[in-house]
Amino acid sequence: MNADPNAIDLAALAPHLEKNVPGFSDARAIRKFDTGQSNPTYLVEAGSGRYVLRAKPPGQLLKSAHQVDREFRVMKALASTDVPVPEVLYLSDEDSPIGRMFYVMGFVEGRIFWDPALTDLSSNEERAAVYASMNRTLAALHSVDVDRVGLGDFGKPGSYFQRQLGRWTSQYRASETRTVADMDRLIAWLEEHLPEDDGMVSLVHGDYRLDNMIFAPDRPEVRAVLDWELSTLGHPYADLAYQCMQWRLPNSSAFRGLGGVDRASLGLPSEEAYVESYCQRRDITSIARWTFYLAFSFFRLAAICQGVYKRSLDGNASNPEKAKRYGEAVTLLAGLAVEEIGTNG
Repeated sequence: MNADPNAIDLAALAPHLEKNVPGFSDARAIRKFDTGQSNPTYLVEAGSGRYVLRAKPPGQLLKSAHQVDREFRVMKALASTDVPVPEVLYLSDEDSPIGRMFYVMGFVEGRIFWDPALTDLSSNEERAAVYASMNRTLAALHSVDVDRVGLGDFGKPGSYFQRQLGRWTSQYRASETRTVADMDRLIAWLEEHLPEDDGMVSLVHGDYRLDNMIFAPDRPEVRAVLDWELSTLGHPYADLAYQCMQWRLPNSSAFRGLGGVDRASLGLPSEEAYVESYCQRRDITSIARWTFYLAFSFFRLAAICQGVYKRSLDGNASNPEKAKRYGEAVTLLAGLAVEEIGTNG
């Protein structure tokens, strides 16, 4: 039986943590979370408290992927803003005791909601408040003064969608395992319908969705936004459209979207209402080219899923069984995008 490539020898790691993580002592256990497909994430229990360790995956990696150092940097910078993030404590280099780069952050107590329908909550008012908190947090993120917090060089300004389309097309082709006709149609449509650069630049999260947030244990308030690997300077509508994909993804799929859910009966906002609330918070009149932003979001997520699937074939996925299902999702995502552009393109 092959050893788990994601396993970490705590005995070998503990002295390093005691030396470099402020206040860390008496390491007792380390356990890998089942969630997280890109960068394996671990709960570290010690006499000094609980910590979260997030590392690059083992094996050969795609260029520009799995940049845990970027996650560390952006969360450290956001500590002084209205965007809630965990406290980051230490970033290793590549030559660490586990043989790959990792960082350590404080453990945030709270709730993670995996089903966007929020049926575990007891009232429509609480469900609506969860979405309002997400919306408020997203608007706060896009309002951050990146120069003031030291992130003015965190990405290239301008031409965001052109650069992202090139990057993810390249990464998709590098991890392509079969021909997906709808994916090829989608890439061609996006290349043909690229919008003119409008000059809007903000810090973007890159994977802004419900289950990348920790909510307070006793109230519907975001306590921490997680998983900043894809963050960069970019166009704020990319984050907004990416989250709004959730209204179209089927609830029965691995993505647990809101498609097929009677949202009004649960007190959940419509996509239109959610976008309107965001625009009001950011003093924006309206959003043109919405179909492009949605189609691009489906494309990018499909490219990410293809990469996860390819890593599962190579034996490097964080959760191999779940990763294989992500390969099947590429067809679903591309199909939904082609349906969107066929209707509104």
